[in-house]
Amino acid sequence: MLPRIVVAGNGQLGQMLSQAGAPMQIEVLPVDPNGDVELGLRPDDVITVEIEHWSDSVSGLQLKQHPNFRNAAALYAVIDRQRQKALLDRLQVPTSPWVSLEGDNLQTQLESIGDKVIVKRRRGGYDGRGQWRWQKGDQPETEWAGECIAEAMIPFSHEVSLVGARNAAGEKVFYPLTRNWHENGILRASVANLPVPAEQQRNAEAWLGRVMDDEGYIGVMAMECFVVDGELLVNELAPRVHNSGHWTQEGSAISQFQLHLRALADLPLITPPVEGASVMYNLLGRDWKPEWLQVPGVHVHWYGKEIRPGRKVGHVNICRADVASLIDSLQALQALVDDDDKVVFDWSIAQLQG
Repeated sequence: MLPRIVVAGNGQLGQMLSQAGAPMQIEVLPVDPNGDVELGLRPDDVITVEIEHWSDSVSGLQLKQHPNFRNAAALYAVIDRQRQKALLDRLQVPTSPWVSLEGDNLQTQLESIGDKVIVKRRRGGYDGRGQWRWQKGDQPETEWAGECIAEAMIPFSHEVSLVGARNAAGEKVFYPLTRNWHENGILRASVANLPVPAEQQRNAEAWLGRVMDDEGYIGVMAMECFVVDGELLVNELAPRVHNSGHWTQEGSAISQFQLHLRALADLPLITPPVEGASVMYNLLGRDWKPEWLQVPGVHVHWYGKEIRPGRKVGHVNICRADVASLIDSLQALQALVDDDDKVVFDWSIAQLQG
């Protein structure tokens, strides 16, 4: 009998985990971890997360205190950016220079890592929120002390991410590195299965594997990296399925969501087969149009959320057997999207053309 997988969080990631579980008859139950209700958890449930932060409410404590709550140590290490950076340092995983902002001499601390700096809240904040740019000569904000870390701004050529999974036996599998484009801290698009230097893939797998082993992690974890002069610097970790892995829904025979469930339910892990080429396009504060479905390789995933500016309300995967066919589909879809999203397709096509 396969366990029921209870997901702390009932947003789009929980929704997609439920969809991935259905063909294998794995019951997936997304719940609100901030509620004040009894959740009716069973002793053999397995608890996973789609969000990293929630309150110590009645529901939240039930989830955290369940004996099968997975990855408590990893969540503790990762949800605070100071602890996350310290973990990466301890495991000798390269990152940009950073400092934890404490006390009164913030100017000196900021200048110690560079003339241009990104300040980030230690806890919370995502999609560009809870972050500030600082450069030498600016006045630091006193509220940063004790609440933020600072990282040197890195002159990177592009950003990539690695999605991998580990099971309870310590077996690990990985997808190919994915190239990503962020704008104002929000992921706009990902291009998957581009040629990458073997050393980059090898190093990324070794580093993410090191983190998962150290924390006894079970499930899917993602690692975002900057590429600087051909070398990787790790930016952030995500202890869950990740936006930059959404392309795997149609771009691989085993999606990141199925892979996560396999690891949690102790089903066999195999290296996910990836053929062809894929692009994932985030729908930010905009609806989709039925005519998009006439384009070969287009798959729309709609989250059922209220549309608000900048909000992730869905994504589109465009998957074809080869790069030339994918470019044809991207150009056809580009002609149908809103004008201010056409740049997403310009970027994606440029990556595919090398």
